[in-house]
Amino acid sequence: MSPTRALGVLWALSAAVMLVGWQWQRRRNNAGIADVLWAALLVLGAGLLAAVGVGAGTARLMLAVLGGVWGIRLAWHLARRVRGEAEDGRYQALRARWRGAQWRWFAFFQIQAISIPLFALPFVAVAANAHPQTPWLATGALIGVVAVLGESIADRQLARFRATAAHRGRTCRAGMWRYSRHPNYFFEWLHWFAYVAWSVGSPYASLAWLGPLTMYVFLRYLSGVPWTEQQAVRTRGADYLDYQRSTSAFFPWFPRHPPPGADR
Repeated sequence: MSPTRALGVLWALSAAVMLVGWQWQRRRNNAGIADVLWAALLVLGAGLLAAVGVGAGTARLMLAVLGGVWGIRLAWHLARRVRGEAEDGRYQALRARWRGAQWRWFAFFQIQAISIPLFALPFVAVAANAHPQTPWLATGALIGVVAVLGESIADRQLARFRATAAHRGRTCRAGMWRYSRHPNYFFEWLHWFAYVAWSVGSPYASLAWLGPLTMYVFLRYLSGVPWTEQQAVRTRGADYLDYQRSTSAFFPWFPRHPPPGADR
């Protein structure tokens, strides 16, 4: 199967899955399922393109393993939140703005489906690499491990903070969250550089760069940081505004001044 055909199949499957997700959202008024399905579909994309690729087996195996581990972990983490909490405040705000118009939600879910083959383009580059170089394979593996562990730790730190009733209405500044307002997003972005490393020597190597470049634009300027921070300001007010002044938005760095009431 050619890469173009594989991407077409992936899009068709994604559209069908997101249609089911839209129906689920209609019944439960919880659009967070879109995030769960998005991560799960990228697992499918990594596995499909690794299976049909014509590149070296080592590179394709690494692609399937990292894509699977990263996506399954993220999907499971998000599924627990969707199952155990009310709809994310970002989606509640959209629901209020759209006044429940389901055609808008349908379009939203189908846009998620269209994004799946876009984000799968780096997988095409890796799966076509017939002569991967050992140093780049090792570099990509190291990046993947650091990224998955970093995102997992950041998510656990935030979950532990939110689980404490006394922290309600306050901003997490514990652990990695002292150095970045979105360390989970940072490590999610970092993970895409593993595919860049593994695609060195591939005829489609340039496609691999679309992963970190596109993900950075989405996380930093579109659906990540802006949405999350608008909701944080609505719910935490002055405390979050102070956090914005003191802490890097994306790349981890030392706080500009000691935040008041920081958890140490």
